[in-house]
Amino acid sequence: MIDTTRPARTVNDLVDASDWAVLTDEIDAYGSALTGQLLTPDRCRELAGLYDETERFRSTIDMARHRFGSGQYRYFTDDLPEVVRELREAFYPHLLPIARAWADKSGRPAPWPDELEEWLDMCHAAGQSKSAQILLRYGAGDWNALHRDVFGDMLFPLQVVIGLDAPGTDYTGGDFLMTEQRPRAQSRGSATVLLQGHGLVFTTRDRPVASKRGWSTATMRHGVSTVRSGRRRTLGLVFHDAK
Repeated sequence: MIDTTRPARTVNDLVDASDWAVLTDEIDAYGSALTGQLLTPDRCRELAGLYDETERFRSTIDMARHRFGSGQYRYFTDDLPEVVRELREAFYPHLLPIARAWADKSGRPAPWPDELEEWLDMCHAAGQSKSAQILLRYGAGDWNALHRDVFGDMLFPLQVVIGLDAPGTDYTGGDFLMTEQRPRAQSRGSATVLLQGHGLVFTTRDRPVASKRGWSTATMRHGVSTVRSGRRRTLGLVFHDAK
């Protein structure tokens, strides 16, 4: 029996309830980490269904046309759906300490203020004023080439992708891929199955790695393996805006 006297947990509650000590350790060690379930299947389907409401998006990208792979994605306008805005605002304060620690290890500036809105204002002042939040859609045979999401000089080093379809049921294949170019060594790769409603935090560009001389920077790229069957849709949360 469902206890209707207890208020439903919000997106913010669910993000806050994640074990951020464990997630931080995994992000530091591998450049990525899976969260628990943040969205219900119904919420996922509702969000994925927005893809056909073209007025919600500022542009559509055909991956094959640009030689990014095969598939399609759309950038939301600045008028974000409430759940997308809530998710980004909920994640930012938890990712901020990781970003600042990485900047310190890498000897880079850490320009990110405590508040997401203030950081976005800084992006806009620097000429990066376009929404970078995206819905991605892959069908059978589609894939995403390994890449980095750098839209200008104003960069946040972590981002999040949330699965909107169920692997093994709605689609097969389509693993999330990451490669790490280790200093003076061959690349290391990883593949992650992205469960419906779960998030994957991952590095935008690179991450610091310990070395005999202190800290080095490992270049990271991400992509999606070939979808074998069905349809795979995801939400991408980026914490800097685009030019």
